[in-house]
Amino acid sequence: MPQLAQRVGRAKPSAIMLIAEKAKQLKAAGRDVISFSIGVPNFLPGEHVYAAARESLSHDSGQYGSNRGAEVLLDAFLKHIEALGLTGYGRMNLSIGIGAKQVLYNLAEAMLDEGDEICFAAPFWTTYRDIADIVGAKANILHCGPEQNYKLVPAQLEEALKREPRVFLFNNPSNPTGMVYTREEIAALADVLVKYPDTWIITDDIYNSMVFDGLGYHNFVHARPELKDRLVFVDSLSKTYGMPGWRVGFIAGPEAVAKAVTTLNSNHITSIPEVITAAAVAALTGPQDVPVAKCAEFAAKRDTVMAALNAIPGVVCPRPQGAFYAFPDISVAFGKRHGEIAITDDVSFCAALLEAKGVACVPGSAFGEPRAMRISYTCPTAQLQPGLDRIAEFFAELT
Repeated sequence: MPQLAQRVGRAKPSAIMLIAEKAKQLKAAGRDVISFSIGVPNFLPGEHVYAAARESLSHDSGQYGSNRGAEVLLDAFLKHIEALGLTGYGRMNLSIGIGAKQVLYNLAEAMLDEGDEICFAAPFWTTYRDIADIVGAKANILHCGPEQNYKLVPAQLEEALKREPRVFLFNNPSNPTGMVYTREEIAALADVLVKYPDTWIITDDIYNSMVFDGLGYHNFVHARPELKDRLVFVDSLSKTYGMPGWRVGFIAGPEAVAKAVTTLNSNHITSIPEVITAAAVAALTGPQDVPVAKCAEFAAKRDTVMAALNAIPGVVCPRPQGAFYAFPDISVAFGKRHGEIAITDDVSFCAALLEAKGVACVPGSAFGEPRAMRISYTCPTAQLQPGLDRIAEFFAELT
């Protein structure tokens, strides 16, 4: 039998989806399961988004669209990023894909040759490592533990950039930690980046509208505009607008990068459909009451989660200020037992928690931090406190 390509062997199933699927199976078997696993916002966009989609269907052309994206959507995205303080871009600086994940994969194909180095901080979104492996890049992972609030510091970045990586990939606000970099922290990292002009910078900032406590969103080009010539900003409709299934991702960056990504689009996805384009334009340009309200709701849920975690002896969780995740250090449980089950690491902890209490969380090792687990607190509000209570009960029962 012919053999598959070697790159297929480097591709791994999403650890997050595996946990979510296990939770679904238990629910189907009649178990009472509360899922803190998958990172979906669990709300729907405003009615104006659906109205725009229905109107588009009423006069659908049935034709191929632009490889870069429809001009009306490009213009809507330009206004969106201008509101974030990312100015001076035009349509030729943009490209649109099937969600941020596909856009990031395109960027990897465009920027990384086999054996090139890409560096990023851990904890990291699982897809970063997966994409690097598939394209044959070498990942230099910069460990940022809870003792430094899961944040990259300038000295770490300096050491990494001395190795002359082809790409530095940065995520703010962070999945899985929910941490948000302050203006001053971004400026300090930007001061390091300007010293290494041969490294591309990708800022995966799809949670930029989900920032709490008045902290605000900040990008490296705000602090050092000269970085704009080699920085690519990645965004998505998924989290902000409750539209993960609509699959719309964006980049803004140098024309050469946008052109390369657009060319790759022409070789696989071609374009996003007209109806999706219409819905995306409506989301970006229409009323923003739903995302604003949901941001406030997630901030309140964050407070509930932190109160519960802070009450568990030995659990340490830096305070998230964005997205909808908490990432507690649960290593206090390692070496203990829950009934007959030995808790040896984050994987056995999450497996035992799901089996004993019906609470699904993702082991931190999936994100490069095996001392922790990820809690996605987008579940219905009525489930949040009961789920947290079950986690507290689980810890209390350890021996």
